[in-house]
Amino acid sequence: MALVLAAYFAVLVAIGWWANRDTRSVAGFYVADKKLPSWVIAFSSNTTGESGWLLLGLTGMGYLVGFHALWIVLGEVLGVAVAWAFVARPFKEYTDRYDSITVPDYLSDRFLDRNHTLRLLSAAIILSMVGAYTAAQLTASGKAFSSFLGISYGSGVWIGAVVIVLYTSVGGFKAVAYSDLVQGILMFFSLLILPIVGIRAVGGWGELMSGIREVDVSLLQPMGDLGLSVGGLISALGFAGIGLAFLGAPQLLTRFMSARDGDQIAEAGVIAVLCIIVFDVGAVLTGIAGRFLFPGLEDPETILPVMAAELFPPVLAGVVLVVVLAAIMSTVDSLLILASSAVVRDVIQKILDPDLSDRQLSAIGKGLTVVIGVVGLLTALTEARMIFWFVLFAWSGLASAFTPVILCSLFWDRTTKEGAVWGMLAGFLTTVVWVLVFKERFYELYEMIPGFTAGFVVTVAVSLWTRPPDGAAAELKDVRATLRGRASVPSP
Repeated sequence: MALVLAAYFAVLVAIGWWANRDTRSVAGFYVADKKLPSWVIAFSSNTTGESGWLLLGLTGMGYLVGFHALWIVLGEVLGVAVAWAFVARPFKEYTDRYDSITVPDYLSDRFLDRNHTLRLLSAAIILSMVGAYTAAQLTASGKAFSSFLGISYGSGVWIGAVVIVLYTSVGGFKAVAYSDLVQGILMFFSLLILPIVGIRAVGGWGELMSGIREVDVSLLQPMGDLGLSVGGLISALGFAGIGLAFLGAPQLLTRFMSARDGDQIAEAGVIAVLCIIVFDVGAVLTGIAGRFLFPGLEDPETILPVMAAELFPPVLAGVVLVVVLAAIMSTVDSLLILASSAVVRDVIQKILDPDLSDRQLSAIGKGLTVVIGVVGLLTALTEARMIFWFVLFAWSGLASAFTPVILCSLFWDRTTKEGAVWGMLAGFLTTVVWVLVFKERFYELYEMIPGFTAGFVVTVAVSLWTRPPDGAAAELKDVRATLRGRASVPSP
């Protein structure tokens, strides 16, 4: 098992050194010079969106609530499909026109924000949420190492953090994207095979259903133990709402931006949807099979490593450990790049010192990536260790701030800078306040639902009372005409 792990780490570091030659500019370090092919952006998008939350968190939810967790699958599949079909191409067209490298780049140019309000606000939100998000992923790293190798939780966090920071700081976004491809392929096959092995170990699908019915019949019900009640409906809505983030979370939008061209996006969309179906259905079924095979686990989020260790020989169990770490790393590396770009591109280069050279900015970006990784490491060593809810809080904070504004900016020419600013604040603050004050009083309604709603309503309301940027209507019309023209031309 240790040899498999060492070989995997060696591959990641090799990818980092291979990609290093393309990190000498800001665009190279943060968006791989916008030259990535379809397979890379498809797998990179899904692995970044899923992470250790998928393999440890979602399998744990399958273990706890059974088929009720399939509402998460529905929400994510719809979110991924809609994002690639309707958001990716106009976002790519706009960002290519603006030569954007970051999401705040796009927002600043789209709304003619000369005083950098959107850049500063975006950077503040990104940094605050990335800290929690990174800590949650490194928490998953500690759990994985502890479950598989028997080492301490803290040692597992350290090992995961060192490897991730090393290849990310050396190879930049190109290393992140290609390592995501490798990691995504490993995750795909593992989540295709593991539930099949688990169901066979039970004795087949019929035996699994009969056994789960005896354990707890509510595990087989779509609304879980809450049934068809207000609480059950709110729980299902919250689970499905997780998919909203795929429409505009900044770490996912960067994948659209980094594509070689629109044709790559069209191809990637099909790959991404098929991939997310296998990811999510496989994770839930693994958890359900694990509930029958290994009842009474103290920590449900360890069901996948427990199943791998018990059902597979040591070498294959080592491969599954690699897969868990792959899921974790595929998100942490993206978060480090996202946070670093928010500071280097949107604060240092665009506001504090525009005269710095690309080499200087790239060097600062690499150093800052290390610093942010260390902060996440220290947080993971001290914070509570519930991956599922910890990740969802950070996921919803980023998505509620950015998604409503991004959608309005792409599809409504009346969206204004003031609407974008207040919409981002409303979405972000509603998410935080909901978790701290209201969530327990409203059947644990997932915070992205009120956060997204507040962000969208405030963006629209404020925009109706303020003036849109000059030329916005003509620009949106031209973007649409350009996309229609490309769609009508058959590919050679």
